[in-house]
Amino acid sequence: MIRHHPADDLLLSLAAGTLSIGATLVVRTHIETCAQCQERLGLFEAVGGVIVEDLPPASLSAQALARTLAAIDQPASVHKTPSSRTFERGERPSLPAGMAWPRALEACTSTPWRFLAPGMRWSRLRLPSHPDAKLFLLRIGSGRSLPFHTHNGTELTQVLHGAFADGREVFGTGDFDAADHSIHHCPTVAPGTDCICFAAVEGKMRFDSPIARAMASLIGM
Repeated sequence: MIRHHPADDLLLSLAAGTLSIGATLVVRTHIETCAQCQERLGLFEAVGGVIVEDLPPASLSAQALARTLAAIDQPASVHKTPSSRTFERGERPSLPAGMAWPRALEACTSTPWRFLAPGMRWSRLRLPSHPDAKLFLLRIGSGRSLPFHTHNGTELTQVLHGAFADGREVFGTGDFDAADHSIHHCPTVAPGTDCICFAAVEGKMRFDSPIARAMASLIGM
């Protein structure tokens, strides 16, 4: 059962189209398997549509009208067409049996699992349209812990497989977590199976350990 969900302000921002790309991907990944958040997002989108319908019509400037008419009159060859270029997704990191790749991440390129520390691996995800977004998959073994850290930005996490506890709560498959500078934690994976999470980081994670800080800087965290 999913117990931890994105806050309403995140869902509202998603409905309004103002959420950052990293946050959008994490929230969209959560919504794929959460009927409760699907319903709430639909409600916010419907409310937003009603508000837009009630707004008074905006007047169109003469310059805007002229640009629009000029664009219509251009030869078809001048109009931009969607690029036919396809992006190499790379080798997808292996997933446990029965675990599907999130639909929200289909457009992302990815790397195979890479060694981070004993019992810990990571994969870097990139969205071609937003190459600077810090997107990661983390796979941490049963009973292993991510070193103590806080954040100078935000870290949004969606649990895709397994579970972890960090002293605040227990987060299982399907759960969503948001952490910022006010959170100082040491996520520890529950016994029994690996924990795989999708994370989007804005700013940097601030690890207590100098060794952990060095490793984080190498992978862009």
